[in-house]
Amino acid sequence: MRAVRFHEFGDPHVLTVEDAPDPHAGPGQIRIRVQAASVNPVDLKIRAGYLEQFMPTTFPAITGTDATGVVDEVGEGVTGVDPGDRVFGLGQGTAAEYAVLTAWAPVPSAWSVEQAAAAGLVSATAMASWDTVGDVSGKTVLVEGAAGGVGSAAVQIAVARGATVIGTASEVNHDFLRDLGATPITYGDGLAERVAAVAPDGVDAALDTAGSGSLADIVAIVGDASHVATIADFGAEALGVPLVAGNVNAAANLADASRLGENGSYTPHVQATYPLEKMTDAHAHVQGGHTRGKVVIAL
Repeated sequence: MRAVRFHEFGDPHVLTVEDAPDPHAGPGQIRIRVQAASVNPVDLKIRAGYLEQFMPTTFPAITGTDATGVVDEVGEGVTGVDPGDRVFGLGQGTAAEYAVLTAWAPVPSAWSVEQAAAAGLVSATAMASWDTVGDVSGKTVLVEGAAGGVGSAAVQIAVARGATVIGTASEVNHDFLRDLGATPITYGDGLAERVAAVAPDGVDAALDTAGSGSLADIVAIVGDASHVATIADFGAEALGVPLVAGNVNAAANLADASRLGENGSYTPHVQATYPLEKMTDAHAHVQGGHTRGKVVIAL
């Protein structure tokens, strides 16, 4: 099969499209014929070697952590899914013609292939993050980095759960956040004052998706570290803030995201789509920052 592999750690130029052995579904897994995959910030960190201590890499490695496609192989013990079903979900080495998924859900009928590819890791991470901070129904919540992949999913999911959402982003993305159902404000110095201006009664919970150094300020705004979560600040432990990973309760969270997609409450946003052969450009795009929603690879 064709796959995007890297043989050493480095910048996006270490990625190359080449032939690789077909993977097969093990117990509790499925294999899909991939239609599209997405590029997540964690993919860049793995490729660069930043996560080697936590996620050891065996070379040559295939990049990618989520994808969508058609099931063509079902592993031992798997029920509720059959060959021919369209699913989206999480795996490793998903930027390839075939990929093994460890958690998945049906693709909502309203989603395009590209939208389904964009949803896997970000929706699972957003769901896990809100579950970590507690019930947000009727609460006011803050999303730092609300226009990105996880941020835009988190806004929609919080709105669907009955929350009032404030989202930080650059001004060029404020209309986008309004369309998602959030009240937009800018990030950076003076965050507490801007939050107070739009939420005079305070903020009940918050999610940091940016890891830009604002976590201490966010904890002060909320007033309780147990009601704050981050997906990107590795100094969170010192502040008493949980660092959330997308693989926590992933199967159930993907199923919830699928249901929200089916009823129109959650629609993944795709900023750009590249062919498999342009994965280097796709990684460079995400690495440049300020991505609105997700960057997707189409096969």
